[in-house]
Amino acid sequence: MDETEAALSPSKQLSLLYFIKEHLRHNISQFIVATHSPMLMAYPGATIYQISDDGMKKVDFEDTDHYSITRSFLNNPDAYLRHLE
Repeated sequence: MDETEAALSPSKQLSLLYFIKEHLRHNISQFIVATHSPMLMAYPGATIYQISDDGMKKVDFEDTDHYSITRSFLNNPDAYLRHLE
């Protein structure tokens, strides 16, 4: 799946995670997902590969830019938004 979060609200992203969990519980399969969504990356047991100018490497969820930037923004949005004034 390629950037499925582009058309999904956060609640629908959670629904997708539940769908994946239920599908895997009843079927032998795997999902390959290209995403920028920290919510989708947080799927328990997911293997995450990050692609950069240095190539592709396996990373932990908490070590992705998507996670750290989103977390930082949510913890202190004013630190980011004050630059827009």
